[in-house]
Amino acid sequence: MNKLPCWVRKKISTGTGYQLTKDIISKYGLTTVCTNARCPNIYECFEKRYATFMILGNICTRACGFCSVSHNKKPLPVDVDEPYHIAMAVKELGLKYVVITSVTRDDLFDGGAEHFSRCIRMIRKHNPETKIEPLVPDFKGNIEHLEIVLEALPDIFSHNLETVPALYPDVRPQANYKTSLKMLEYAKKKGFPIKSGIMVGLGETKQQILEVMNDLRNIDCDYFVIGQYLKPSSENLDVKEFIHPDIFQEYRIIGEKLGFKKVFSGVFCRSSYMAELAFTEK
Repeated sequence: MNKLPCWVRKKISTGTGYQLTKDIISKYGLTTVCTNARCPNIYECFEKRYATFMILGNICTRACGFCSVSHNKKPLPVDVDEPYHIAMAVKELGLKYVVITSVTRDDLFDGGAEHFSRCIRMIRKHNPETKIEPLVPDFKGNIEHLEIVLEALPDIFSHNLETVPALYPDVRPQANYKTSLKMLEYAKKKGFPIKSGIMVGLGETKQQILEVMNDLRNIDCDYFVIGQYLKPSSENLDVKEFIHPDIFQEYRIIGEKLGFKKVFSGVFCRSSYMAELAFTEK
């Protein structure tokens, strides 16, 4: 499916904000998911001086079918100065809300949990008013490693299911749907607001989507994100269907009726896109 319908085309424009954001990120030698995952919202977000930081390098130890981030069993060494550099970039960008995500680091003894914790604590030290949302990998389901992140007291805990269970063998072959749900449920039981999201257009059915939404509400998930999958490179999975905006509106209404506090539903909705609205809008 190569031809994009009109509702999947996004205007590209750059201005002073875009360049400033790029300069600050470059100044501190940081990596963003905006660039490495080829996010379609990068121009809009950078122009608003907003970026989502991707910690622990730009090489993932897993090879998910939807993701364009480079993968290798031997990723880069952990940059011990990264937490401070991110805190400084957050300050210079004036971010009141920041999402920190990462590649999956199955090579590290704790999956990178301690590095997440250091980033959260360092950001809070230098930006005490900034709300922080870690968007974490599954840590292979290790609750002790998850606890390391939670002990840093993030404002929202975020972990994406990414797709419906039936598509995991192609979309997330090294992950487990139930493991991801348990991670979210544990964080919720510890008292944290939780957030998760999926992509659509990969061949899932409406019923399967509704089942995922119900699974999340059954663990009292607060925030739900659903957006169109867009093939980032020739090596990634093909788009099976472009979902019409009216359908996204329908999912938003369904999600609100199910009891999510906020449903981010739209073609270009991503986990970190407009994430601050979780606190500023009801």
